Amino acid sequence: MAKNSPVFRCSACGATSGRWLGRCAQCGEFATVVEEAPAPPTPGLKSTAKASAPTRPARRVSDVVTGGPVPRMTTGIGEFDRVLGGGLVAGQVCLCSGPPGSGKSTLLLAVADSVAQRTDSVVLYVSGEESVEQIAVRARRIGAGSPNLLIADDTDLGTVIGHIHAHGPDIALVIIDSVQTIASSDIEGRAGGVTQTMEVAQVLSRVAKSRGIPMVLVGQVTKDSTVAGPRALEHIVDTTLSLDGEKHTSLRVLRTVKNRFGSLEVAAFEQTEQGMQEVLDPSGLFREQRDAPVPGTCVAVTMEGHRALTAEIQSLVAPTTNPNPRRGVSGLDSARSAMLIAVSERAAKLRLYDKDVFLATVAGMRVSDPSTDLAVCLAVISAAQGQPVPIDLVAIGEVALSGDVRPVPMLIERAAEAARLGFHRLLVPSGSRARLNGRQLPATLVEVANLDEAITAMRRAGLSSIR
Repeated sequence: MAKNSPVFRCSACGATSGRWLGRCAQCGEFATVVEEAPAPPTPGLKSTAKASAPTRPARRVSDVVTGGPVPRMTTGIGEFDRVLGGGLVAGQVCLCSGPPGSGKSTLLLAVADSVAQRTDSVVLYVSGEESVEQIAVRARRIGAGSPNLLIADDTDLGTVIGHIHAHGPDIALVIIDSVQTIASSDIEGRAGGVTQTMEVAQVLSRVAKSRGIPMVLVGQVTKDSTVAGPRALEHIVDTTLSLDGEKHTSLRVLRTVKNRFGSLEVAAFEQTEQGMQEVLDPSGLFREQRDAPVPGTCVAVTMEGHRALTAEIQSLVAPTTNPNPRRGVSGLDSARSAMLIAVSERAAKLRLYDKDVFLATVAGMRVSDPSTDLAVCLAVISAAQGQPVPIDLVAIGEVALSGDVRPVPMLIERAAEAARLGFHRLLVPSGSRARLNGRQLPATLVEVANLDEAITAMRRAGLSSIR
């Protein structure tokens, strides 16, 4: 019977039924069955749970917080440790996702081998997608041959937990590839379904935290590059990593999407025949190396966690006969890019209503930092007027709808990275020199208050006119 459906009750004997009857089926009386309205729910009292004494009383935060840093276990792969915040924490559950072929399994197998060699402890790699023989082929290819690295191919949750318990306290790291292929025999539903995925993730998380074992779960992704299964899966884990890259390039970018034990960082790897190789200085990957300036390009400095990276913004403005000109964006936020195109059009007195405008980043880099706004505007203006931005200039600043150039955080780190890479002129918001705290840089700071001043400053410097 539905929760809010009407109830028919006999006034003679009290018997109930789900529909009206002329004669009560219980006592046989006629015309005694009447309809009763369902009782409305009581606000705030929908749960029947009763108060019970807690098994562990609440504690003072001053009694729990320790003074020292959180102890971490380094994996030996510097870029992987960077995105984790310095290494793995005991009991940490990490979810690593990425499209097929991005190199998740290859990277984690190298991590497992490195941890096994450094700690001289057992590392367990469980795959539900490949056989032991297939994993061994990849291990030989990348040189992962530590005797402490154990591999298994099981899809039953109970068996996986049995593998973990079999090695007791000697186990240093567990990798499950992937969480969508593991299923529990106690739960109905197919492997990879919402119910099974949540049950598997919750059980494995409890095992990791109760035994203090770091655990990495590989997550499959959907067509739109989101983690397959329930979104609550990302709430269960402590850290979420995303490995992505262009299909036709060997560059792979590992990003921290969530991290309870550190900041959000980014690392770069190159996929080779010998496995995933670290790229220690990725700044050069996200900008073109050229000897002469090209119209429609401008370099910005973006922050990924505590790492400053240079990113080249490219723009193309082309005439079109289409009554609705296109606005194509790759690697940037499309809504913000449309706003910046409009601001640039007004500030430089451009006519873009009859032209297609395209914006992109180099090497498939995804940029969401507002500090790249000034570079986007200058790239659009440069492309529209055919005047190149100076090759030794970096633009740093957020642009408002009014055209004002606003300050951005972590300016010292951005300016230092630009100066390290040989850029001699930094176009920055007004007041930036005072924010450097007296630090001297081998570069010239050009402060601008709005987009008009940015264009004028470049013309006065005699570098290149873009007006």
